[in-house]
Amino acid sequence: MTDDDRVFKALADPSRRFLLDLLFARDGRTLTELESELEMTRFGVAKHLKLLEEAGLVVVRRSGREKLHFLNPIPIRQIHDRWIDKYTEHHVTALIDLKRTLEEES
Repeated sequence: MTDDDRVFKALADPSRRFLLDLLFARDGRTLTELESELEMTRFGVAKHLKLLEEAGLVVVRRSGREKLHFLNPIPIRQIHDRWIDKYTEHHVTALIDLKRTLEEES
């Protein structure tokens, strides 16, 4: 499995995207803090965090007895640059604007 595949797999799950959103809002959270935001078991949250870590989207640092989780946005940026940025040329933007205009009129 390539690095891109790991990132896409990690981002495919809404719970994992929510964890990334939480870390974006405030980095350096413990498993307990993250678990309190989700309606799933501690084990379930830990499994999601492990997958995010394996994809390089989360970095873990120990601080005493605590294990802190930090967002690593670099893999997302690399995906953006490779897969999204090339499709955001002027003509594509114009088509999206046209689509919005037509949808607003109907």
